[in-house]
Amino acid sequence: MQIKKTALIVLVPFLTVFIFAFSRKPEPANRKWIDFNKNGKLDVYEDKTQPIEKRVADLLKRMTVEEKTCQLTTLYGYGAFLKDRQPTPSWKDSVWKDGIANIDEQLTGLRKDTVFAFPYSSHASAINTIQRWFIEKTRLGIPVDFTTEGIRGLNHMKATYFPAQLAQGSSFNRQLVRQIGQVTAREAKALGYTNVYSPILDVSSDPRWGRMEETYGCDPFLVSQLGKQNILGIQENGIISTVKHFAVYSIPVGGRDGGVRTDPHVAPREMWNLYLEPFRVAFQEAHAKGVMASYNDYDGQPIIASRYFLTDILRKQFGFKGYVTSDSHALEDLFAKHHVAKDTADAARMALAAGLNVRTEFKNPADYLRGLRRGIKNGSIAMSVVNQRVAEVLRVKFEIGLFDRPYVEDTQAADRAVHHNEAKKLALQAAREGIVLLENQNKILPLDAAKTGTVAIIGPNAKEHNSLLSRYGPTHASVITVFDGLKAALPAGIKINYAKGCDHIDKNFPESDVQDFDLTKDESDAIEEAVNLAKKSETIFLVLGDNENTIGETKSRLTLKLPGRQELLLKRIAALKKPMVLLLVGGRPVTFGFDHKIIPAIIETWYLGEYTGKAIADVVFGNYNPGGKLSVPFPKSVGQIPLSFPMKPSADADSKEDANVSGFLYPFGYGLSYTDFQYSDLKIVNAYQTEKKIKISFKIKNTGSRAGDEVPQLYVQDEVSSIITYSKNLRGFERVHLDIGESKTISFILNPRDLSLLDINMKRVVEPGWFKVIIGSSSENDRLSSRIKI
Repeated sequence: MQIKKTALIVLVPFLTVFIFAFSRKPEPANRKWIDFNKNGKLDVYEDKTQPIEKRVADLLKRMTVEEKTCQLTTLYGYGAFLKDRQPTPSWKDSVWKDGIANIDEQLTGLRKDTVFAFPYSSHASAINTIQRWFIEKTRLGIPVDFTTEGIRGLNHMKATYFPAQLAQGSSFNRQLVRQIGQVTAREAKALGYTNVYSPILDVSSDPRWGRMEETYGCDPFLVSQLGKQNILGIQENGIISTVKHFAVYSIPVGGRDGGVRTDPHVAPREMWNLYLEPFRVAFQEAHAKGVMASYNDYDGQPIIASRYFLTDILRKQFGFKGYVTSDSHALEDLFAKHHVAKDTADAARMALAAGLNVRTEFKNPADYLRGLRRGIKNGSIAMSVVNQRVAEVLRVKFEIGLFDRPYVEDTQAADRAVHHNEAKKLALQAAREGIVLLENQNKILPLDAAKTGTVAIIGPNAKEHNSLLSRYGPTHASVITVFDGLKAALPAGIKINYAKGCDHIDKNFPESDVQDFDLTKDESDAIEEAVNLAKKSETIFLVLGDNENTIGETKSRLTLKLPGRQELLLKRIAALKKPMVLLLVGGRPVTFGFDHKIIPAIIETWYLGEYTGKAIADVVFGNYNPGGKLSVPFPKSVGQIPLSFPMKPSADADSKEDANVSGFLYPFGYGLSYTDFQYSDLKIVNAYQTEKKIKISFKIKNTGSRAGDEVPQLYVQDEVSSIITYSKNLRGFERVHLDIGESKTISFILNPRDLSLLDINMKRVVEPGWFKVIIGSSSENDRLSSRIKI
């Protein structure tokens, strides 16, 4: 959904009075509990010494149908549905007078205006006021869960802005991703949020899909491990991690998003191995307390109405203990899009029975509540189901302490806790680690900033700022553009020429993705200007890629080529055969319609957050040695899709008899460095029979002339199996920093699940036989290997 960005509005004095408008007399000083139902005595649900299950049961039995149903829906915040920044007298006549499960994106600064979004302490105070209204002005005083997005840093005004998840994935750094989760949660807590919609655990196998930029990559092991760390980082700070989108969401038919989002062509075994595995890890190992149910169907059954997915898999097999929220409008899709329900009451019956807890939609929750209550009244929705779903919501609220410490205790601390210097340093480090060096012919990089001569910075992404922002990240963030980053890194005496060259897209986009159109005079003139500028320059930076029209939610494409006139601009400038660095800024792999080897240097930057330009300049001029690896491969052509990683044997067979092109442009796990690494001394201890472990170690040494990072990757291949398995399965990785001449021993452990498969009966087993163990610097560059027998 596209949200219009708004200017900062000064907080008007009378609004600040509202922060205290609904205060009541404070609780007695000696009272160590909150009298939520205002009866003057300590009830079981108010008593923090009682077991949570008793507190849930006690509260549930006190609730009316109206109060119960209000715990099954979301209230969207100011500018989306809410008209009020703070409680008003009219709230006593609203549907949420009986409470609400959660309030989403309240006063984030995303919509309409930024009153109370900044300074940070004003937001913490404003959230306290709203929470106080629900505790003091509703009958049972059930606290609200305040939710917001958080996949690239907290979706709040001027929060710390991290790289997109695809760039985080290319870091291959568990610790880094955990630290990003920690910062996101600490900022959320300081501002008054209690639940962050992060991380995205979708496995992105199809680069046409617009939301690829929001994922960690295409490999289920990589996504699982990084997602696990993000969840742990968030929840160890007392904030709910709501993971998304469950399930099989990221592979819609044809990669089409937007109005499609349906019909994933995925066989059951592939579904379990690829698309469900990150969620299994999220719930069984990281114990995420929230999950968002997706829009799509599987084999004709909408996920949101599927008991198989939301109960049998999610709760029974994966052990999920939290609450399930719907993606916005997903419940309404049951009758408006999928046509499997008659109306809201029928949709509510199906979804609640399947396992949904909280319906989320940008509109008034009253319509849903009327339908839900109508279904309860006519008996189509069982009260036992309602009670179960409400209890699951309440349990999470008790678990995170909302009934014991519902308020931000030090609102002023938010001004010190959000976007502080340490968080900024982490954002810069994350940006550096997500950069992937794809080409470096004749070691043209790193450049000596003092010896570049006249520099040309060309391309639609050179000065682009708006598309570097994200609907799901911090709002009103300040981002260093590529142009500004390069300019700041160059000595003052260096002459810099700039030309846009072309727009991101042409006037015929997206039809121009599949049909050629003649250049307009303005387009031709702009390209000629850029080419002439390049001719006059000694070093050229060409900055191309995506913007908000070509990547993101609802922005799936039919091709992977550079959009608009960008490839033509690239070909013209590359033909000059001058020192040139191609900087790709975007959210998916690209393909080239010509021999890309004429380009001396190519760097994939993805979307890098607030330090975009500085991180790129650090890499280009050698202040940072790139160590990122591709978390998604680059195909040679869109026609190879669904080619991705992992793949089955012969899925990309190179045969002279075929009329096709095989292989990747750049494989999964690939990335160059300014230094060299030597792998040696592979040792394997097969302790499977006694300890159910395979212990693997090897040495890696920096044999080059610069300190740098390497990402050794562990792959396993089942040599003979009863079911066809993937040619290689990623089973370990570690980002290692090595000084010049330094050597380190790296250790991995394989457990039974790493060697397992789903057999003919869909049972997970480890079959006896030989397995190949491979240590590589990418999925195609094997450095060491051996065999083990189970």
